[in-house]
Amino acid sequence: MYLNNHTYYSLKYGTLSPEQLVMAAVEQGIKRLVLTDINNTSCSYAFIKACEKHGVTPLLGIEFRKFAREDASALGGVKDGPLLYIGIAKNAEGWRELTSLLTECSLASQNLPEEAPAFKHCYVVYRKLPKGINHLRENEYVGVRPTEVNKLYSSYLKDFPDKLVVFAPVTFLNQDGYKVHKLLRCIDLNIVLGKLDPKYCANTSESFYTPLQLRKIFEQYPHIIENTEKLLDQCHIEMPSGMSNNRQNFTGSKAGDMKLLYKLAINGCIRRYGEKNRSAMQRTRREIKVIDKLGFAAYFLITWDIVRYAQTVGYHHVGRGSGANSIVAYNLYITDVDPLELDLYFERFINPHRTSPPDFDIDFSWDERDDVTDYIFKRYGKEYTALLATYNTFKGKSIIRELGKVVGLPKADIDLIVNYPNESEKHHHFAKHIFKYGKMIEGFPNYLSIHAGGILISERPLSYHTALQMMPKGFPITHFDMYGAEDLEFHKYDVLSQRGLGHIKDAVELVARNQGRAIDIHAVEKIKEDERVKQQLKSGQCIGCFYIESPAMRGLLSKLKCDNYVHLVAASSIIRPGVAKSGMMREYIQRFHDPESYTYIHPVFEEHLGETFGVMVYQEDVMKIVHHFSGLDLDESDVLRRIMTGKRKNSDTFDRLRQKYFINCKERGYPEELSLEVWRQIESFSGYSFCKAHSASFAVESFQSLYLKTYFPKEFMVAVINNFGGFYKTEFYVHEARMCGAKIMAPCVNHSTYLTTIYGDEIYIGLIHIADLQKKTAIKIVEERLQDGDYRSMQDFVARLDIKKDQLEILIRIGAFRFTGMNKYELMWEKNAVHNPLVKHHNTASFFRAEAEDYDLPVLAETEHEQAFDEIELLGFPLSSPFSLLETKDLGQIVARQMKAAMGRVVTMVGYYVTRKHVTTVNRKHMSFGTWIDVEGKYFDTTHFPPSMAKYPFKGKGCYRIMGRIVEDFEFPSMEVTKMEKLPFVKDERY
Repeated sequence: MYLNNHTYYSLKYGTLSPEQLVMAAVEQGIKRLVLTDINNTSCSYAFIKACEKHGVTPLLGIEFRKFAREDASALGGVKDGPLLYIGIAKNAEGWRELTSLLTECSLASQNLPEEAPAFKHCYVVYRKLPKGINHLRENEYVGVRPTEVNKLYSSYLKDFPDKLVVFAPVTFLNQDGYKVHKLLRCIDLNIVLGKLDPKYCANTSESFYTPLQLRKIFEQYPHIIENTEKLLDQCHIEMPSGMSNNRQNFTGSKAGDMKLLYKLAINGCIRRYGEKNRSAMQRTRREIKVIDKLGFAAYFLITWDIVRYAQTVGYHHVGRGSGANSIVAYNLYITDVDPLELDLYFERFINPHRTSPPDFDIDFSWDERDDVTDYIFKRYGKEYTALLATYNTFKGKSIIRELGKVVGLPKADIDLIVNYPNESEKHHHFAKHIFKYGKMIEGFPNYLSIHAGGILISERPLSYHTALQMMPKGFPITHFDMYGAEDLEFHKYDVLSQRGLGHIKDAVELVARNQGRAIDIHAVEKIKEDERVKQQLKSGQCIGCFYIESPAMRGLLSKLKCDNYVHLVAASSIIRPGVAKSGMMREYIQRFHDPESYTYIHPVFEEHLGETFGVMVYQEDVMKIVHHFSGLDLDESDVLRRIMTGKRKNSDTFDRLRQKYFINCKERGYPEELSLEVWRQIESFSGYSFCKAHSASFAVESFQSLYLKTYFPKEFMVAVINNFGGFYKTEFYVHEARMCGAKIMAPCVNHSTYLTTIYGDEIYIGLIHIADLQKKTAIKIVEERLQDGDYRSMQDFVARLDIKKDQLEILIRIGAFRFTGMNKYELMWEKNAVHNPLVKHHNTASFFRAEAEDYDLPVLAETEHEQAFDEIELLGFPLSSPFSLLETKDLGQIVARQMKAAMGRVVTMVGYYVTRKHVTTVNRKHMSFGTWIDVEGKYFDTTHFPPSMAKYPFKGKGCYRIMGRIVEDFEFPSMEVTKMEKLPFVKDERY
């Protein structure tokens, strides 16, 4: 009798999780329940599993409401869309019909039809009839609320007893739930509570009636109860999870898949390792057997197909994640990480005991990923392919701000509650209600967005599992997230993007254009052994290089004297916050510098952790020790590692494996103290360790970046500038290009393109970097120049382009017309003579160029630093040295290269601020790590402990005089700051 039940996936409407809804039904003695979330199918499988767990028969449906906007599809909330009808699936085909209707309307950006389609496998329940009751189909009914029964005697509906069913919606459980519902509605509608119209809310009666109460209420109309039960009796739903949900084959048959995979893997092994590498061939054959046994051949081949497409169109990719543990993936050129070189275990990626499906992470350049994604959709079919969703939930400060607005508090009062949550005396008296209901709303889904890169490819149409929602990028997403996909055992293809690959791709193209040289950036083995590249790595001077450019990484590389691939793999792992916080990063560095300072607690540690000095740096290290020390199978070792990394330490599996570990240790004759200490280390390390294959993939890309930085630094830095998104701001990549020997040129209408470009050793800053210069203006400047040649003068420029006065002035100020030989003031004067923005520009070519008039100008001179100040305003930084703008000529006692010689002394340095890392100590005090550039352009680092930080805070961009003691940590110098002041620039004489 319960045909209309909502969870909180009826976004900003429902108040119950799937589990809470089912548990509440069980408490009322309800045996059958229909889930009908509003325009949403997110938790259908979770609802089914919750029902099965508690002995309730699950049924599925959708409450269709009109989209408030044609393109909204209501997945950010139901807004003010009225209820159209409720669809209830008789079976899986009926569920497909319902989800397909929602999908079709979303993909076509159309609203839902006011009248339900002629479903073949669904029932439809109306509340408001579009055409009158006589037009209802056989499978269509009208719902009667319990509160409406007493009015039924006077309604025309009583004459159609066979078309009436019980309509007792459930949206909340009690009065507090109703209040939460109203608050959610206000958030959705962006209104204060006092303006909430009841028509936009659920009825106050939308909580569970007991079955007995419903029978009592409808006792005058028993046929309504009978109709409802008869309808429910005709419904049954199953949604199987398992490997069968995934695309089952690539070639058309599983046997064909295995033949193709075998050929590709064996031939690839020969290309990678040569014909006589027995260990590589044995590993390849062993992996193929496991892949065949577990049914993952299609998964490997589809991933290979995606990579193959990218390669055919010239896209660079990086295969990373646990998939890089596979030699088959290496042989198929999905990854470039040699698992034999790094002793990587295939079981970390795939094993019979692993409950969650494996996934490859394939990175593409940020501007190429969408094309690869489009290929996948076209290759495997739009009915079978979708991106994964992710849910943004209500949490933390955002809840307080949302509820503060709903109850009508001004921003100042809301800020007080957010910033001082524990100081109730400062709060508005509504704050206690905000905290109460905020706690209840916390964790509710708020709106749907796109997962970072997960793609599903199904065997049956996805409409058997979920509706799809079209997103602004032009690709549809499922209604469930990655956890829902895991529950259904879908394999996820992670097609990701990153700027680092854009750096590499663009740098290779720039070198070809600027120097006429072709680079094989995929010759990874050769690059890893290049001595100049290794020396560049050891120096720590890796600005712009993927994953290794940050100040922390610069320091770590220097401390480790890192000069090879294996050590870089380790460095890429131990730099992560968990390792550093645990103290193991420092322990690793200590052991690297002093191998005699430690002893291995057992020969197994020396044999298998020798390259990391006995420290479990990687997740694979945990597996190695569990396997080789205690004798657990590699499959079991991976399961144990995964449990320790997650939140399932109370599971039966964990208890069984823990017990087996200690039994095996006892059988091997280990002292109990040794077994306990090794277990302690395993537990400790597993919490923060990093996947070695993942780290190795990063290190490959880092080496490729390093190679370009070493041999083609100017082109590489231009590529970094043009891809944005690095660790540093654009200013410091421009600075690095200058340090590499480039001559930095301000934007110029005759040389600059939209992005930054290079001619020989000259780098012209791109027009994109000029603040307030419109994109269409910048692009038109370049297009016109390419079509009709360089601009000869400002008069020629304005004759050929339709440009607004303010845009022209911006170009003058940045120096884009300096080719004329005129200064800015002369150009501003000329602008008034040749540019009339009131005259409409028709962009028609003229046969003859008009000759410029000659006239005498008064003497107009620029001030000394005018260009630098204009650059600061328009680019965000000066292209000349910021130190030249200082009032003082005192630039400190030492520069960065002299720090080691000044060890232990208190000195003064002058630095230009680059960045800082803020840290909160265990005592909740604030400290920072600063990074600076000195007058010679070299980087140096400072530490600001809480007393210094409190007394001498950072005051934004600029140059600072910094006093402190020079210290070193593993031969890496830095300054512990005792005093700091920001230095003033010279007067800006433009004003």
